[in-house]
This record gives sequence, C-alpha cells and structure tokens, in this order.
Amino acid sequence: MEPLLAVFDSFAEADRADVEYYAALRPEERLEILLDLIARYRESLGEAAQGFERVHRVTELARS
Repeated sequence: MEPLLAVFDSFAEADRADVEYYAALRPEERLEILLDLIARYRESLGEAAQGFERVHRVTELARS
C-alpha cells in the first residue's frame, strides 16, 4: 500500500473520497488491509496479545 496525500475542502468531501476509495478495491485488497491492521494492533499489545487464560472459580457461600 503506497502512501497518498490528498487535500479536501470539507470533511464531507473527504468522507466521500474514503468511501469511493474502499469501494474501488477488490475484496482481496480489503482483506489484506484488514489483516495488516490486525497484525499492527497485536504487535502494539506485546504480551497482552497472547490473550487471557480463562479460569472460573466456583465457591460455596455459607448460608446465614
């Protein structure tokens, strides 16, 4: 993906350009962008990206 710089006169015009850009991409290109974003996010987490161990503890409470 090559960097691209564009200047717009309004936020609405910029939003329209975004929609047109992503609509013009092939599904494979969109998937590649998604996977790249996921990889970058996981790298930023470091060890936290490994996930959490799922442990549940069940205890009986005394009846009063």
